Amino acid sequence: MKQLFKEVHELFLATQFTGFMSKSKNRQELYEFANIFFKHLTWLENDFIKNGVEYSYSINQVPIKVEKLSSMINNIIQRIDSIENKLDSCKDGDITYRIRSDFNYIKLVLEKMENEDVSSAFDTKREYPNVTLTDEARDALTIFLFEESYKEYELIMVYNYSKANSSDAFLNRIFQILIDESFFHLRSFGQIMADMGILGVPRSLMEEIYKFNDLKKFLKDGIQEEIGAKEECKRLAEAVSSSSEYFASFFTFINNQENYHIALMEEALEHINKS
Repeated sequence: MKQLFKEVHELFLATQFTGFMSKSKNRQELYEFANIFFKHLTWLENDFIKNGVEYSYSINQVPIKVEKLSSMINNIIQRIDSIENKLDSCKDGDITYRIRSDFNYIKLVLEKMENEDVSSAFDTKREYPNVTLTDEARDALTIFLFEESYKEYELIMVYNYSKANSSDAFLNRIFQILIDESFFHLRSFGQIMADMGILGVPRSLMEEIYKFNDLKKFLKDGIQEEIGAKEECKRLAEAVSSSSEYFASFFTFINNQENYHIALMEEALEHINKS
């Protein structure tokens, strides 16, 4: 069962990052399938929790460096086949029936996907289409994208773990908003990374990152991290402003979104203090 959980997590990441590589209509379908696989992960996680089973988000590194999309599509199908062979380890028939049904349709769609060259997602040129970046802007953008793509994946999993292990509807509403926001940021950054030829999958999370005992401290630390992220976005907007009006506007947009994340975490802290 734990191996099944691990493989579903890896399947979600493989599908999500394959979506970043694509520049065709395949991208949206891959994003939707990644959403479904993430749901599968949360349902299996809930089964662990109901049965009092300890679990973790530990995974193997997911290799994605390919030249053709078909290579990753075949990899995803192989991952699905491996998971199907392990589904009986989950004793919840409703979950396994749903997952098998999803897999049947998804494999059919994947097998018919149009192939495309995706080698540019890994060519390390660090150039963005129709934008001339200064060396300073290019370096700042590269560092930001690697750091923030990992942070957004981390936040998705941390808030998901907190939500899964909480029965507080007020907090869970906030956690879900933050999960959704981090998905948007991860996808935005991932697409830019692929366009710049520097796409990479985040490393596995250490358990202490999401298995914490003090939610108040986590939220307080999270607020400081968001404030730091705002400053990074502001600096990056300034660094790229002379090179790209689009990037300057984009990072100002991301910066302003962080304001609401801070407000949500402050709201969560206030709720905890009143409880």
